Parts: sequence; C-alpha cells; structure tokens
Amino acid sequence: MQQLACVAHRLTYAPGEMIFLEGEPCAGLYILDRGRCKIFKTSIEGREQTLQVVLPGNFFNHVAALDGGPNAANAVALDDVVTWAMAREDIKALAFQYPALGWVLLEHVAHLARFLVGIVEDLGLRPVKARLAKLLLEEAERSQQGELDRDLLLTQQEIAARLGTVREMVGRALRTLMDDGAIQIERHRIVIVDREMLKQLAML
Repeated sequence: MQQLACVAHRLTYAPGEMIFLEGEPCAGLYILDRGRCKIFKTSIEGREQTLQVVLPGNFFNHVAALDGGPNAANAVALDDVVTWAMAREDIKALAFQYPALGWVLLEHVAHLARFLVGIVEDLGLRPVKARLAKLLLEEAERSQQGELDRDLLLTQQEIAARLGTVREMVGRALRTLMDDGAIQIERHRIVIVDREMLKQLAML
C-alpha cells in the first residue's frame, strides 16, 4: 500500500468533466476515491452506451493499463470526483514485485469481464422492460431502500444509455411498469411497489 501511495497521483474533476477519452494513449489505472464516474462508448452518430457507473473503491481503465493500448472507452465525472491515477509502468513493476497485487488486478479484470458478459446477455436476450426491471432492482439494492432518487438515475436519456436503447422506449417501459403496479413514479423518486414482479420480469 505504501508503494502504491508513492506512485499514485491525486486528481479531481467537476461534474461533467472528462477524465479521459477513448482512443487516446493509455491514461493509466485509476482508483475512485470519491464521487461517481461513468464509463461509456459513443457511436459515430452520437448514440451513447453506458458500460459502467463506477463507485468509490473501484478500479477503472483496466484494459489500457494492462495491455498498454489506447483507452478502450470514455470516462466522465458524474459528481465531484477524487481519483488516484497510476502509470502503467509503475503498476507493472509493482505487480512483479508483489504477486498478490497482480492477482488482485486479475480478479478485477475477471469481474469486469463477467460484468460485460452480463451486458451482452441483456442487450441480446432481454427486452427493454426486463432490462429496466433489472436496473431498478440493482439501484434499489445499492441504495438499500425501496425507492430510487431519480436525480441519481439521471434522465430517461441516461437510463436509455445504460440499457442500450432510446429514451422513448424507456418512457414506455416505465409507464408499463407503473400500470402493472410494479412501481410508482413520483416527481423526484421511483418507488418499488412489487419487488417480486420486478424480479420475475428481470429474468425474462
């Protein structure tokens, strides 16, 4: 930990500020200390696909940091962010010196791969309504409440980016879930009324 602290650089970002861009030279490995950041890709037409919302204590930019290639995606701060960045050369040297660190990095990469396989499964095999039900359950579990702050989920456009669809489909799915009695939509929150119904829908 002392060795990592010696090579880590503290960086801060304001909400909406880019941390790094896809295709640019490797920006190194990051550990998020405070706030949230979003990892995403964009198409030529400007359509966005959110890959991950990173929470404090987690690594990001694993791929570029480990294979030395360019950044594989974009990263933007969602809140006031504090992160620690470490150059690939420093991480590589420490991983050789401390095999336990190398194993931790491998576990994080495996976790990321499993997460991305889940995204592929959702996009290819689940309808929008099922993907939305799964997202609502995950966010409710993270907040440890039966309701979700709509400001944290951001806009329907942002939800669409996380689900790999368009805003109109998200609006339609939200209305359907409300009509089915699974959720209740209020001005600043989404209340989960029937968790079991959402669980069944998420498995479709």
